[in-house]
Amino acid sequence: MKSGRFASCVGHVAKALGLSLAIAAASAAAWAQEAAPAAAPAAAAGSYTPMKPTPGIGMPVDGGLGIQTQFSKIGEYGLWMHDVILMPVMVIISVFVLALLLWVIVRYNKRANPVASKTSHNTLIEVVWTLLPVLILVGIAIPSIDLIAKQYKPAPKGALTIKATGNQWFWTYSYPDNGDFEVVSNMLNLPGQPVVNNGVRDVGSKPWDGPSHLEVDNRMVVPVGEPIRLLVTAADVIHSFAVPSLWMKLDGVPGRINEKVLLVEKPGVYYGQCSELCGAKHGYMPIALEALPRDKFNAWVLTHPGGAIDGQKPAAQAAAAPAAEAAPVGEATGEGQGDATAAAAE
Repeated sequence: MKSGRFASCVGHVAKALGLSLAIAAASAAAWAQEAAPAAAPAAAAGSYTPMKPTPGIGMPVDGGLGIQTQFSKIGEYGLWMHDVILMPVMVIISVFVLALLLWVIVRYNKRANPVASKTSHNTLIEVVWTLLPVLILVGIAIPSIDLIAKQYKPAPKGALTIKATGNQWFWTYSYPDNGDFEVVSNMLNLPGQPVVNNGVRDVGSKPWDGPSHLEVDNRMVVPVGEPIRLLVTAADVIHSFAVPSLWMKLDGVPGRINEKVLLVEKPGVYYGQCSELCGAKHGYMPIALEALPRDKFNAWVLTHPGGAIDGQKPAAQAAAAPAAEAAPVGEATGEGQGDATAAAAE
């Protein structure tokens, strides 16, 4: 009799354990089916091939004169001021002063004018040469102040934030809105010359490399056509983040964060350099900025550990969340095992 009861109890326990294992297996299979479609696009999206720069665009050229072609609204405005207002005014003033000097040399030299004039002043001329420069300066000041105000207008709410930190002698770029990962950017070494950065490849070893002294191993990547809140600071001495073709120059000061809006109008690769004397390798810390369409920028973000689309959870956390929600309460707390044990005891 006792042996029969014992066998019955063993049967109940085996049945309960089998039921629990079946439930667990079904839950795991359901979670796998839900997670697989979500994980597949993320894996597919996390691919990136650096863009090949366009010669002469976003970089200096041999024998170049003047300002580089601009690819930002502020840069286009600044270039217009330079070409349409400042240069013509400077040329006119310079030619006018030169003409006055030549006229004085020819008209009032000792041979042409043996008896010197005793005129002490001329009220009309004095008023004119006082008021005319004032009017010229006011005419230049109005668009200049407008340009300064636009350069330091705060970024709109919700703008992507990127932090650039100057170091001796390389740059680091942090993406706090995309999982807070960091990119370290070193200048590529020059073939046949002393090594500048140990462990970094030579320029020209990849098909997408740009000019020597300007190309880096890891570029600063940004989405094109979006206002970006760029934060610039430094870890050791004063550096300066400067990209001429984007009208961008902002000092990085240790212990201080400077802010400016960066907006790139067209996809491409844009080069710059540290523009503040910062030590022995000051000339070896270039800036390479790659502007990509938003979908390609998101794919680049997902190639980094912990990378996430703006404000979203990283892929690993997003995949873990459905699993936690799908797990039955009984399995998480062990209540199902307690019920099985009670049934067996009965």
